[in-house]
Amino acid sequence: MKKRLEVRIHPDGTIEAKTSGVKGRECTDYLSLIEELLEARTIESSFTNEYYQTELVNESVTQRSIETRVGS
Repeated sequence: MKKRLEVRIHPDGTIEAKTSGVKGRECTDYLSLIEELLEARTIESSFTNEYYQTELVNESVTQRSIETRVGS
């Protein structure tokens, strides 16, 4: 699932932002980004169910062989 940030600006000027596809505490990293981009400050926040989930990361390591020739 792609990470998304949905921002709504209401007619009264209030801003609502929601992340999706962001699991665990990583979503809190977006708060400062949103505040900076929108020149706003967070007044109230709540966690979605994704906050309480963990993201599985599948790391693959590729081994490369490098051949060098000295004195061609």
